[in-house]
Amino acid sequence: MVRKSVIGACLALFTATTALGVLPAAAQTQPQAVVEHYAALALAKYQDSLTTAKTLDQAIDALIATPSAQTLAAARTAWIAARVPYQQTEVYRFGNVIVDEWEGRVNAWPLDEGLIDYVDASYGTQSDSNEFYVANVIANPKLSINGQDLDFSDISPALLESLQEAGEVEANVTTGYHAIEFLLWGQDLNGTEAGAGDRPYTDFDTANCTNGNCERRAAYLKAASELLIADLEEMVANWQADGAATQAVVSDPAAGLTAIVTGMGSLSYGELAGERMKLGLLLHDPEEEHDCFSDNTHNSHFYDAVGIASAYTGDYTRVDGTKLSGPSLSDLIAEKDADLNTEMLGKLDVTDTAMSAVVARAEAGEAYDQQIGEGNEAGNAAVQAAIDGLIDQTRTIERVVAALNIGAISIEGSDSLDNPNAVFE
Repeated sequence: MVRKSVIGACLALFTATTALGVLPAAAQTQPQAVVEHYAALALAKYQDSLTTAKTLDQAIDALIATPSAQTLAAARTAWIAARVPYQQTEVYRFGNVIVDEWEGRVNAWPLDEGLIDYVDASYGTQSDSNEFYVANVIANPKLSINGQDLDFSDISPALLESLQEAGEVEANVTTGYHAIEFLLWGQDLNGTEAGAGDRPYTDFDTANCTNGNCERRAAYLKAASELLIADLEEMVANWQADGAATQAVVSDPAAGLTAIVTGMGSLSYGELAGERMKLGLLLHDPEEEHDCFSDNTHNSHFYDAVGIASAYTGDYTRVDGTKLSGPSLSDLIAEKDADLNTEMLGKLDVTDTAMSAVVARAEAGEAYDQQIGEGNEAGNAAVQAAIDGLIDQTRTIERVVAALNIGAISIEGSDSLDNPNAVFE
């Protein structure tokens, strides 16, 4: 009877307070839960990147086994699909050391393609800053550079790894998405006119070979694909519950929150708005577009922005359509400052709308390199609107940092935004 009386009293109190409009306080979002969900989304995104890379590898196998216009087109389609989840992982850069140290192996850009394969005469024959500028690994099983005899006879993942940033030149990119992209599309020689790279499928056809070395070209493409899978498998392992990347953020929630906002701010400002977008717009230079061989840059930028928003909202749609959500930075900020959360969500929406406009122009036939072309006022304005959105949302990210009371963070800068005159020097 005592127990029933206590329950009755509690119910009476709940009814009375509810009638007065006073509800029991909702459970607060815990930073620990936020960083754990952030890590879980990282795992899902890298798993999806791995899944789509394996699909790409299967398409590459089909291209090599039966070279045709159809198998080349299928491989290109698989490459573009593989970029969708991977670009959404880029927000894990800057704030996570493990990702920063690894990222150059899979997404380094730009690349001096003459190191890998044949190039057009307009590319030139030498570079004062890069002794490997036209080494052409595919055409040269053995080569002597500056008196050093080099053996490229066995094209393998190990060889590609050894040549990454050869001569300590960052543009000597031999691995990752962009090396594969170059081999699937070839050079984009169209400038700011319409058209992407147009490598013929016969570049892989040993029975009807164009441009020579078709067997070695196929071997390079396959080795690069295998290496991409291995690298992604490594990052998936790092974001498992007991992985080093996950442990780094969940063992110290304050450090985990710092990682979230540092990634959001640095990708928004210095990397995406600055190096990837404003620099190309200032120079009107098609060489300053991220997925340049394939003319996929509009999607690359868009999904970077989607990834930034995901880090804040805790939402992610997997490649199989599954929607993930959980405790988020948005939830945490809403409890501290509802107006600031509304502002942040609004800024992310503005950027999404502007990025979507860039994508729409590209899908209607005006590729990103055309949009940044000199004299294209409407295209330039569309790209600038996306840049403005990214810059504006960074200012609010800085306010989010202050609200979290986790101390100052370092956001990547860019001469393109901070000192534009330096770009022309």
